[in-house]
Amino acid sequence: MPCLLHTAAPARGSALLLISLLALLALPGCGLLPATPANNAQAGSEEGASATSDTQAAFTLEVRAPQDIADYLARHLELQRFQSLPGLTANELSRLLGAADANARELLATLGYFSPTLTVEMTETPGSSHAPRAIAVTVEPGPQTQIRQAHITFSGPVAETTQGADTDQQADQVRRAWSLPPGQPFSQSAWDGAKAQGLRTLQSQRYPAAQIAYSRAEVDADTHLADLSVTYDSGPAYRFGPLRVQGSQRYDSDGARRLARLPTGADYSEAQLLDAQQRLASSGYYDAVFLTLDTEASDPQAAAVLAQVREAPLQKWVFGLGLSTDSGVRWGTDHIHNRLPLVGWRAVSKLALDRKTKLISTEWTDLPDDGGWRWFGGAQAQRETTGSYQVNSARLRAGRGQSTERIDRNYYLQYDYANSQGLQAPPSSTALSMNYSWTGRYFDHPNAPSTGHGLAWELGAGTTLRPQRDPFVRAMVRWLGFVPLGKVALDGGLPRGSRLALRAEGGVVLARDAAQVPVTQLFLTGGDTTVRGYAYREIGARTDNNLLYGGRYLAVASAEWQRPIALRGNFTDWESTLFTDVGAVSDQLGALHPRVGVGAGLRWRSPVGPLQADLAYGVQAKRLRLHLRLGFTF
Repeated sequence: MPCLLHTAAPARGSALLLISLLALLALPGCGLLPATPANNAQAGSEEGASATSDTQAAFTLEVRAPQDIADYLARHLELQRFQSLPGLTANELSRLLGAADANARELLATLGYFSPTLTVEMTETPGSSHAPRAIAVTVEPGPQTQIRQAHITFSGPVAETTQGADTDQQADQVRRAWSLPPGQPFSQSAWDGAKAQGLRTLQSQRYPAAQIAYSRAEVDADTHLADLSVTYDSGPAYRFGPLRVQGSQRYDSDGARRLARLPTGADYSEAQLLDAQQRLASSGYYDAVFLTLDTEASDPQAAAVLAQVREAPLQKWVFGLGLSTDSGVRWGTDHIHNRLPLVGWRAVSKLALDRKTKLISTEWTDLPDDGGWRWFGGAQAQRETTGSYQVNSARLRAGRGQSTERIDRNYYLQYDYANSQGLQAPPSSTALSMNYSWTGRYFDHPNAPSTGHGLAWELGAGTTLRPQRDPFVRAMVRWLGFVPLGKVALDGGLPRGSRLALRAEGGVVLARDAAQVPVTQLFLTGGDTTVRGYAYREIGARTDNNLLYGGRYLAVASAEWQRPIALRGNFTDWESTLFTDVGAVSDQLGALHPRVGVGAGLRWRSPVGPLQADLAYGVQAKRLRLHLRLGFTF
């Protein structure tokens, strides 16, 4: 005869590469080492001593069933809780055995087995060193119940749409994504999961107050078939109202609204709410941010969004110590002032020192306007190794910028000064230019992408000021894309994709041959993120004396095969790579001579982004070079 299961409706519930990262390369390997015989012997000795010292159990329990069912029953049978009570009388144990049959049937029903054959047997074992009695539960589960049909209905405003000419897209999405279609095996956990997933889909857009109004699983134990029914009550459709900030004392609440860029008046979207929360959290003004929609509002069409914030200190110092294969040990200090006197802008000032570069800089940014545009200004002074020369340079920049979910835009006026030092060094020069940059990121993940692409380009036009005035144009473009190469499958696990990462970069400076464009506007390449197998900015133009300097033309290309690594039949957080990099820099377009690097590497998906270790061979340099890098930037 049919069995009815009725469930109540639930209520709605970059950065610097630290020296310590070198150790991280070794740490995951430690867990892969097999236990030593000494360790195993010690563990066995400790277990034996523990078993000897413990009080003898009341009985041993054995479940005889298919492995997955036996493991489940052994974990959840009520009977196993009483094994450690040695004083059980025969009458008490008899009552426990009587209840064990019903308990096992209830547990099997949650797995979809409604007509099992069970035998519970007890044997006296007075001579055993483990327990005076042995209990065996033998299970023949019978056929597992299959889904015959799943009936999904809706009530509330979403139902009014589904009854019209146009079917509600969210209702369709719930039905399409339903995880228990006809033919699938039934279990209580799968049934609960399917209902919860449908509710989350409905709550993610427009209907945050949705709930399960009714659910029923009707199981026919004779035919081993189940009919499922669930009704979702959508509740009213919500739209974003004003943002109300709670906990703001030091910073302007209207500034928080402009930083969040919440689409007031638009249909509620959980993704947009989380994006606004992330923008506030990453702005630097707040240490903690939590956004919720006020579903108790009288008008769902203008529901307020409550922002609970904990403000960051007005000023903060950040010290860092890192290591790069490009520039060696790096020490840095950042000072952050979140509200400068008089202007109220945010200032981030930096001091960085490594083997090749000494830098001091400051960047000031205003709060964005309603369109997301903000004013910014910056200054920096730097001494660095550029090719065969030491270059002292300075830069001033001022303009406006806008950052959206996918796209960054900036236009700015820039002043450059460069003074090269060394044998046959280029003369000092200055320039003034107007620039525009655009960056689009269309990756599946901002920190560890595996699909998608990114495109960035810059265009500037200006004139040199010293030693004489000459107009020039500077353009640069970068592209990165991932091409799927199929899935790597393992027995009993979800497959993972391998991919080809393709990268291209090009740049050009157009000016008359005698124009003294500042060397900071010219191109050099080579290193961890460009052409591996060569030192940082080792590839450039050459003088007749083989001195290296920045060139006016740049071309870089790379192809990298990335593949997941499996260990003992399971995927790990590691990937292997094979790559080829090619790059060239020259003062003449026809004189570009490519430098090639080939190699292999490892990637570890760390919580802060991929940790990359590559061993590359520079074909023209004829040497091996190790490259280490943390994080993904584009």
